[in-house]
Amino acid sequence: MVPVETCKFDIMDIQATKIELAKRLLDTNDKSVINAVKSVFQNFDSDQEWGDLPDTVISDVKQSIIQIEAGEGIPHDKAQETCKKWL
Repeated sequence: MVPVETCKFDIMDIQATKIELAKRLLDTNDKSVINAVKSVFQNFDSDQEWGDLPDTVISDVKQSIIQIEAGEGIPHDKAQETCKKWL
């Protein structure tokens, strides 16, 4: 287990780093720096699109989307009828 003091230090260090980065970003007019930072966040966001879902769940959802787009889905009203039986 990590000592509480270490966790507080890490959090403070992260906060200080975030503040320093924000200041530097606000102070720059260099479009290449701004675009680079923007790109980092866009890449991170796309990598995190599925969050921490297991690969099997992601695969199943993608397969379901393909089936729906191919017209192989179950209409909403039919799905509701099926669900009513379970409730």
